Parts: sequence; structure tokens; C-alpha cells
Amino acid sequence: MAFLPQVDICRNILDVTRRLLIEQGTTRLSIRMIAREVGCSVGTIYVYFENKDVLIHALIEEGFDKLVEMQEQTEKAVSDPLQRLSALCRNYIRFAMQNPEYYEIMFMLKPERMARYPAEKYRKARHSLEIIAAALEQCGRRGLMSVAEPYLEAHLIWAFMHGVISLIGVKRIDRRFEQDEITEAAIQRIIEMNLKRK
Repeated sequence: MAFLPQVDICRNILDVTRRLLIEQGTTRLSIRMIAREVGCSVGTIYVYFENKDVLIHALIEEGFDKLVEMQEQTEKAVSDPLQRLSALCRNYIRFAMQNPEYYEIMFMLKPERMARYPAEKYRKARHSLEIIAAALEQCGRRGLMSVAEPYLEAHLIWAFMHGVISLIGVKRIDRRFEQDEITEAAIQRIIEMNLKRK
């Protein structure tokens, strides 16, 4: 039997856990179940992850790392704040559609009992909203938008996008509308709602 390198074992544990979380939920998921699916001992799981909560936290962190990397690249590449805001919204929706398992674990997981997400990891996750807030603040400074509280506005934009993504995910959007049509219309509405009226 060929042995996987340590990095591959860890990656396999994370990938299997991500799938099982969506299929089983946090309550039914166990370390024993993960070990069985990975094809390793329970002890091997504990070599890499102290417990199930730490394992789930690692997946949440991975998801936010991916999202924040996308947003940071756009923040650097798009100088116009209004165009940047549109691009950041588009990134967020694209991330959710291309990474549905990560998205569900990051934003829709409902654990009955789970350890509090560590503060240092939360600060990293919060950065995805801070990037949107920074674009809003720049729009306000340039007189393009009336933005009293950029971070609050970023939360409202996030809530709007999350609603669209969630409805698309459970197929509650009228079939007459294509997914791209809905998402682009949502982004345009976000921009229009925030534009400063002449």
C-alpha cells in the first residue's frame, strides 16, 4: 500500500470533511466517519486537527483565504472605486457559485454546538467586508455616493448578495431569469441604490 505524503493526507482530510459537512451536517459528522472516508485511523486525524471544531474552523479559514485573495487582487487592479465596488460584488457572487461547499460552510452552517471561531481568524474573515467598505469610503470621498458608515453599508451589500446567492442555490428564482441575468441585475441595483442623487 502506497503512503501519501503528510501534506496530501492533511489535504485529503480537509476535502473529505468539506464534502461530509454538506452531506451530514455538523451534528452527524464525526471524526470516525471522516477517518473511514479518508481511509486512515482516527488517531491520524488527531495528528493534524485537535478536534472536529478545529477541523471545521480550518475549512472556514480556507474559504475566506480564497475569497480575500480574490478581493485583494481586484482592490489593487481596479483604481476607480465605483468600478472596483462592482468588481468586488461580482467576485463575491462568482466565489459563491464556483465554491458552493466552502460558501455553505462559511456562511450557512448552523452548528448546534461548536467552539467560538478564533478572534485572529475572524479578523482575517472580516477583511473581505473591509475591502468593500474601503471602496465605498472612496466613492463617498469623491462625491459619487453618500456613505455615512462604510462598514455598515458593506454589511448591507453583503446581505443583499447573500440573499440572491441563497435563492439561486435553492432554485427559488423564477426559471425565466438566467443566473447571470439575476446576478448582474443585483450588482447594478446595489450600485444604483448607493449612487448619490444629483
